[in-house]
Amino acid sequence: MSLDPVAPFLGALHAAALEAMRNAYAPYSKFHVGAALLTEDGKVIAGCNVENASYPAGTCAERAAIGAAVAAGHQRFRAVLISTEADTPTPPCGVCRQVLAEFGTDLAVIARTTNGGEARWVLADLLPDPFTPASFRH
Repeated sequence: MSLDPVAPFLGALHAAALEAMRNAYAPYSKFHVGAALLTEDGKVIAGCNVENASYPAGTCAERAAIGAAVAAGHQRFRAVLISTEADTPTPPCGVCRQVLAEFGTDLAVIARTTNGGEARWVLADLLPDPFTPASFRH
């Protein structure tokens, strides 16, 4: 997938992901993450990571954004932009890749750092053989 169709939205996606990152609740890891999804109809919906003292109960930014988008009635996405303060761009974790794949593997994935680093992928390249609803159809 080319990023050309999402290029006009990159500024809005980045701004939303940065704001979400600043609101992240990460008292344990100190790793603040924001994610912004571009819906099929051009809306931008963000989420941030929310940690918990019981580590498995925490939520990644990408999954928080998916939850907010689905709650708002969106289930088709064109791109996700992930923002961190890391030295190098950080792709979604394996669980988030699987959750994103539920909604389509042609998703553009953009990772940006606050120091200007950027990486781009297509979700299918990050998770080539996802488990999807088609996996268990007869």
